[in-house]
Amino acid sequence: MYSPTPDDWREANRARWDERVPIHAAGDYYDLDAFLAGRDVLRGFEIAEVGDVTGRTLLHLQCHIGLDTLSWARRGAAQVVGLDFSEPAVEVARGLAGSLGLSQERAAFVPSDVYDAAEAVPDPAYDIVYTGTGALNWLPDVPRWAEVAASLVAPGGFLYLAEFHPLTDCLDDETGSTVTYDYFSRDAWVDESPGTYADFDAATVHNRSVEWQHPVGEVVSALAAAGLRIEFLHEHDASLFARYPALVRHADGSYRFPADRPRIPMMYSVKASRPAGG
Repeated sequence: MYSPTPDDWREANRARWDERVPIHAAGDYYDLDAFLAGRDVLRGFEIAEVGDVTGRTLLHLQCHIGLDTLSWARRGAAQVVGLDFSEPAVEVARGLAGSLGLSQERAAFVPSDVYDAAEAVPDPAYDIVYTGTGALNWLPDVPRWAEVAASLVAPGGFLYLAEFHPLTDCLDDETGSTVTYDYFSRDAWVDESPGTYADFDAATVHNRSVEWQHPVGEVVSALAAAGLRIEFLHEHDASLFARYPALVRHADGSYRFPADRPRIPMMYSVKASRPAGG
């Protein structure tokens, strides 16, 4: 439900994520055994749009337990750094890096609020600043996020964002065909649902979450205002999960509406660069 932002939003969200880390690490959703055996968790469109990362440095903001971060290391990044505000998540990520034989110089993970990233990460700038799905909704202030993220992009480097499209949060949960919620709402969405997307039936105690919806225009404009050049904004007609019951799972693991339904954007991606002389 929409409500004014509670003063303890950060503490509530951190408690929720801290509690869910061991559930995610032990469950089938993330399947850490398969990941350690070589499974690549990056989405095909991300791999294509980011391009070859060989020899480059990459910073992953809001990395959770580090699977995407470590997948970029496997793809040849010279150094990856993952940042997350949940210390248990960072500990799991560090353990996975160790299990893969990656030294701290090759794959480092730091606990920090994303707004404090510039002071927390080991280097002043990175060739690629990456942020994956389900990240921006946990932040109340996108312009501030954009300023921090842009400050960490090295000259000649770029920021890459892949995110769920905010339009999907405006449609009814049953059919995905009726506009039910306000696309431009700036109020917080406070929820008390137990469990987790990785295990809906998991027994949990810290269930309050505080999230925000950010229109695509706000995100792109914030990155431009922070001094980055927008290379592209792509919208995608697929989701990573069954956001609505009508979605059909495809061979690549993505979910789409059936052929007889009009399509909508369910994800989007942005690449924004810093000029080599900037």
